[in-house]
Amino acid sequence: MRYSAQFLLSATAEAQFPAPDVAEIAFLGRSNVGKSSLLNALVGARAAKVSKTPGRTRAINFFLLLDEVRRRRLIFADLPGYGYAKISKAISAEWPKFIEPYLKERATLRLCVCLVDANTPPRASDRQLLEWLRAQEREFVVAATKIDRLSGNQRTQSLAALKKELGVEEILPVSAKTGYGIGGLWSRIEEAGKNLILQ
Repeated sequence: MRYSAQFLLSATAEAQFPAPDVAEIAFLGRSNVGKSSLLNALVGARAAKVSKTPGRTRAINFFLLLDEVRRRRLIFADLPGYGYAKISKAISAEWPKFIEPYLKERATLRLCVCLVDANTPPRASDRQLLEWLRAQEREFVVAATKIDRLSGNQRTQSLAALKKELGVEEILPVSAKTGYGIGGLWSRIEEAGKNLILQ
């Protein structure tokens, strides 16, 4: 991994988004899917804060990734988790005001990494997210987190079930704990972002 990462800003309104001049990769998933841990595994540092309480992220957190050698830049956007019942309805009601516009209109958004837990069946909210992204014609990839908790046989069965339930042909199994699949996910991220990586 050639990139160094630094926190850029948090946004709860379109006016707060960073200037749209670098390829952006959005990370989405349920509140307890291990999103922050995966982000940290990707960048090799504790860029994103990992909380023991699901649903702590209530803004879009942007991280700037720099590759000094190849003179490249990327932005990772960590979106608030969904489907966590204990988050107040008042906060949840605010999310569409800045999350939906970001996903729908952001010109520099090149890939949505949709995270699901390899250890649990997908929920209606996971399916709804993918259907919405398809309707917006957004490129996305599904990554199954916490794959290290499953044996070889269990992995095969879990991934097959997830593909069927979510209606996708490919799922990338990953583990923030062991690093399994991180290289493969990085390949997809760089491929998606290459057209807007500044030389």
